[in-house]
Amino acid sequence: MSTSIAGRETNADIAVNRKGTRSGRIPQLPLHLMILPGLLLILVYNYGPMLGLVISFQKFIPARGIAHSAWIGLDNFKYVANLPDTKEILWNTIVIALMKMVANLIVPLVMALLLNEVRKAFFKRGVQTLIYLPHFLSWIILGGILIDILSPSEGIVGAMLKSVGIEPIYFLGSNHWFRFVLVTSDVWKEFGFNTIVYLAALTGINPSLYEAAIVDGAGRWKQTWYITLPGIASIIVLLSVLSLGNVLNAGFDQVFNLYSPQVYETGDIIDTFVYRIGLQEAQYGVATAVGLFKSIVSLSFISLSYYLAYRLANYRIF
Repeated sequence: MSTSIAGRETNADIAVNRKGTRSGRIPQLPLHLMILPGLLLILVYNYGPMLGLVISFQKFIPARGIAHSAWIGLDNFKYVANLPDTKEILWNTIVIALMKMVANLIVPLVMALLLNEVRKAFFKRGVQTLIYLPHFLSWIILGGILIDILSPSEGIVGAMLKSVGIEPIYFLGSNHWFRFVLVTSDVWKEFGFNTIVYLAALTGINPSLYEAAIVDGAGRWKQTWYITLPGIASIIVLLSVLSLGNVLNAGFDQVFNLYSPQVYETGDIIDTFVYRIGLQEAQYGVATAVGLFKSIVSLSFISLSYYLAYRLANYRIF
């Protein structure tokens, strides 16, 4: 008897649970509907244009459209590969991107370690605000500021060099200095964000470790080396690995607003090349072929970066 009662109770519980599960789906329906606008935007503006990748295999003529343009297979890719500037542009893109990746990992880390030693909360928050502010400015604004500052005739830097007896340097027109300007200005704009990420990671370190280190006679340098850096090592590895996905993104907005034909030798990158050959010279098939090549390589590096992030830092998307 007891067994049958227990069995009936169990079945009743199962029925209630099923009913609750079914009724629980209804309140979640508005939440799913809220996703639809964002999902539609992604489908229209991110996945819809991917249908145009077929242009990279055509001799595309806008008047004929995609459906009636001649199919030429891989000729656009062969044409790009045989261009004399292709290797130089690819090299510039990789070098500039790697320089930015390294600088944007080291500078924020050093800044976060320095701010972590500040005990005045007002000063610390003020510095965080100042270094984070350029992140919200576009490269059109910052490009204009840099052009004015680095002008050899009227810029502040040129005036300072003149005051110490040094001939002003045309930084934005020199192949020797242009990459340095790109990396420095990119760090100036973006290092505030990563600094805040590192500061947030530093708050997770147990203060008792520092207290024990002080008792053992460890100074600031040893505390940093043996406690602070190991405590945020996973965040450092994670940011380093995830940055691999940007190995071919040297920053179109920045380069486009700062470069000129004088610095094509060291400053011309894939994105600016695609802009010139696609929009200015109207070679749409060739430009699409270059963009497709970059997308495939970037996808490979992004996949590799997430795999390494999972293996080295236990990072999961889901």
